[in-house]
This record gives sequence, structure tokens and C-alpha cells, in this order.
Amino acid sequence: MASSPPWRLPFENARRRCMSERSRAGLFVTGTDTGVGKTVVSAALLGRLRTQGRTRYWKPVQTGIEQDDDSTTVGRLSGCAAREIFQAGIRLLRPLSPHQAARLSGTYIHFEDLMTLASAQPSGECWVVEGAGGVLVPLNDHQLMVDLMTALVLPVVVVARTGIGTINHTLLTLEALRARALTIAGVVMVGEPHPDNREAIERYGHTTVVGELPMLDSLTPETLALAAADWRWDVLEALVWPETTTSHSQGAATAHGTNTAIAQSPDETPGRPR
Repeated sequence: MASSPPWRLPFENARRRCMSERSRAGLFVTGTDTGVGKTVVSAALLGRLRTQGRTRYWKPVQTGIEQDDDSTTVGRLSGCAAREIFQAGIRLLRPLSPHQAARLSGTYIHFEDLMTLASAQPSGECWVVEGAGGVLVPLNDHQLMVDLMTALVLPVVVVARTGIGTINHTLLTLEALRARALTIAGVVMVGEPHPDNREAIERYGHTTVVGELPMLDSLTPETLALAAADWRWDVLEALVWPETTTSHSQGAATAHGTNTAIAQSPDETPGRPR
């Protein structure tokens, strides 16, 4: 077998390290594109999961930090304490793709630096990790956001719009995730309800829409929690804490058309960064 090129070694080493740490739990939040609602969905996830056990939020790469600070937004909308937001990571000024923002800042995003941060965190906590942009946005000259997702080995929540164009964008995102054998936790659709688009995404994407989030006139921890109250928390929590999920809730998830990755045993469930 041919040896891996040098630029692949940090990624492969990080993936092996994280895959060996099976006690980890959490979700990686990605989107079909930028500005789709990943941060608000992350806040909803954190707000709920933190009531079930120790949970922290992490934004590994943030661009346009002077205009948007997603960590601050998640902290405000989830109602969490400051210690529940992991602040370390790459912070760049320009609101551009990470690789472009880094280049214009005279720096370079080193994949292994992000994995070192993740691996240095204590075990026994659930993590909500939010990506930047979509799954194929470049981090540097060789690696994409999906490579970070693969190395962290977390089930993925895909945030998608509800309107026209979302079917194609969402199916392409799901296909990219499956090409890397990532577990898909489900899709959250943001915007005015569109039942036909939801049905098409579930049918052709072979997945579950685990939640819908309308545009809220007043966005507060209370209104967000209320809007997310009827999400498929049985599906999401079965992935986050499989060892505490009863066979009844697992059966309910399967009965509602959950994708096959959700029905896996605890030993097969991906881990999370410490």
C-alpha cells in the first residue's frame, strides 16, 4: 500500500487518536452554506443538552470575528455559564472562507493545532462543535472543514434552509458526509415551513429532519427553547449519550425513519473531543 503524503499525516494521526476515545459524546453542527442558522441551532442544542449533563460549546474556527462572535451568541441564547463555552481556537478578522481569511491575515490554519486543543480537554463532557461555512469549505491548502469533522468523529447535524434550492444543497451535503463515512444525526430546517421540501430531503436524502426552526421575531433563550421543544430529541440524545438511552427510545427513533447510523450500538457510536 502506498504511503500517505506528508500533509495527510496530521489528519490521520488525529483521527486515530479520536477514534480510540470511545467515551466521548457530542454533535458537530454544519450547514448547507454560510449564514444558514448554524449558530442559533447550536445554541438550541446546547440549551437542551446542558440540562441532561455537562455540555460545552466550541467554535474551532471563526472568521469575521469583528462582525460576528458565534461563541458570544451561543452563550447568550443557550443561557449557559461562561465555563460552558470553550473560547480557544482560530479567530480571524475577515468574513471570508477560513483559508482566505487566514492568508490575508498572514497566518495559516494548522490542522494539528486544532486537534491538540480538542484532545487536551477533560473527558466526561458532551460537546456541541460548530463548523464555519459548509462541509467543503477549505481550512488551508490541503484540508477542508469535513476533514476536521472526520477527525473529531462526531455525529453531524446539518442545518438547511426551508426554501427553494434547499433540496439540492442538502442532498449534496449529505452525500459529502456519507462519502467520508460520517454519522448523520439528522437535518434541522430553518425558515418558514415547507412540507414538500422537508419530505423530499427525508426521502431522497435517506435521513430524518430532526427539527424545524421558524424565523423568530424575538430571539431569546426562552423563545428559542420553546421553538425547539418538539425537535426529535429522542434521536439526538440517543447519539449523544447512547449508554443511557433505553431500548424503548431507540426503537422509537427507528420507527420514525431514522437513518441507519442512528440505530448503531454504543460500541459503534463515534466519540467526541475531550
